[in-house]
Amino acid sequence: MNKRKLIAGKRLFLFDMDGTLYLGERLYDFTIELLDTIKKAGKTYLFMTNNSSKSVEDYIKKLRGMGIECTREDFITSSQATAYYLHKHHEGNRLYVCGTESLKEELRREGFPVTEQLDEVDCVVMGFDTELTFQKLHDVSYLLLTRPELPYIATNPDLVCPTEFGSVPDCGSVCIGIKNATGREPVVIGKPTPLMPQLAMERLGMSKEETCVIGDRIYTDVKSGQNAGVTGILVMSGETTPEVLELSEDKPDLILEDAGEILKILRD
Repeated sequence: MNKRKLIAGKRLFLFDMDGTLYLGERLYDFTIELLDTIKKAGKTYLFMTNNSSKSVEDYIKKLRGMGIECTREDFITSSQATAYYLHKHHEGNRLYVCGTESLKEELRREGFPVTEQLDEVDCVVMGFDTELTFQKLHDVSYLLLTRPELPYIATNPDLVCPTEFGSVPDCGSVCIGIKNATGREPVVIGKPTPLMPQLAMERLGMSKEETCVIGDRIYTDVKSGQNAGVTGILVMSGETTPEVLELSEDKPDLILEDAGEILKILRD
């Protein structure tokens, strides 16, 4: 199937954000027109992100500051997916969260008690923590070593988070450090697992054939879509370089220079 026919046949576009619609604080020139064109074509999009350092409210504020109107219903995040998993498998657990205050508030909003009293903890949650301290690493290591029965959940496996100057360590890199210290590996919730695309399709009543995931990473964005049985589209506007693409065992269903190519196809 050619590029034009594949994209024109989709009704639900699940967009990664950083590296796909913007980079750091810089919005790509095509983004607002792309989102407007999708709506005018009678199609739907959601913002789908592994970044658990921000709550949905934080993202609404960020995107509105960039000129993108949005509501809570426009997002599917690793924090929401983590809460879904916790409700299903660890309902009522008291959480130790190695994450930002925004992540803690997101989980409290879902009804989970968050505690720093180590003797009260029922489950450890690791997020992308832009407020990370050594005390948190100490507490997580203590909990996982002294209580090996404790469930250990990570919101996402990303090794790095892109910035305007390069990259900074993300949740996956911290999890590797914790594994080196404790031998424990978490249950990982975010992309590349299929849970987030599955939740999006369930929420909006869309089929696999109507859905695609668009992002700048093969090992999270593209694989998440493919693992959910939907089209995985790689954009070369963020983390992935031609060298990384060539060496990757996993290949996207479609490769675009950037998401602006989708705009050109839908506009034509």
